[in-house]
Amino acid sequence: MKLLALADEVVESLYSPLILKRCADVELVLSCGDLPYYYLEYVVSMLNVPLFYVHGNHDTVEYTYTGAVRSEPGGGTNVHGRVVVYRGFAVAGLEGSIRYRPWGEYQYTDSEMWANALWLAPALLRYRVVAGRPIDVLLTHAPPFMVHDGRDPSHVGFKAFLWLMRVFKPRLLVHGHRHVYNPFEVTVTQYESTTVINAYPYKLLDTNAEGVVISC
Repeated sequence: MKLLALADEVVESLYSPLILKRCADVELVLSCGDLPYYYLEYVVSMLNVPLFYVHGNHDTVEYTYTGAVRSEPGGGTNVHGRVVVYRGFAVAGLEGSIRYRPWGEYQYTDSEMWANALWLAPALLRYRVVAGRPIDVLLTHAPPFMVHDGRDPSHVGFKAFLWLMRVFKPRLLVHGHRHVYNPFEVTVTQYESTTVINAYPYKLLDTNAEGVVISC
């Protein structure tokens, strides 16, 4: 499956007709959150492919030109807390970041994210039993604890993601949240059986039986 993973920042070359040249063979778009809904809708309408997404901690409502209020991108599928399969390719998701202020949507304490992970676990187990293999992608906004995360209070990763990777062994964990400006910063890490990828601001992923090819 050829994937376009997006996170945290609008890429001008993708928000233009150039996307048809750069991403012509993409089959599925994954959004890790913190992106305008109009941007996601533009990308998938140009590529004519499905969108699977989770919310980021900065996601909010948008107003259309008619004044209508919306809190989701049109035509996408929110995979938070469940497993969704497209053409045999299985994606599960967990939204949000660590809670770093007492208010704010899509923020969770470590304990709350553990609860989300335990809620998701039966669906992961059920898929593995029925399909005979782990899911392909665990899609998250935040990174796992100590893998691509930060030491500041708003960018610490979740320990529950480490447990999910150890127990359910998704092929990929694709996340955003951490903006990467240093070209030498590591954005792809192997954690046991799972390849962890920071998608910021986008990654093209070509998965096959031998592995995954990553480009941007």
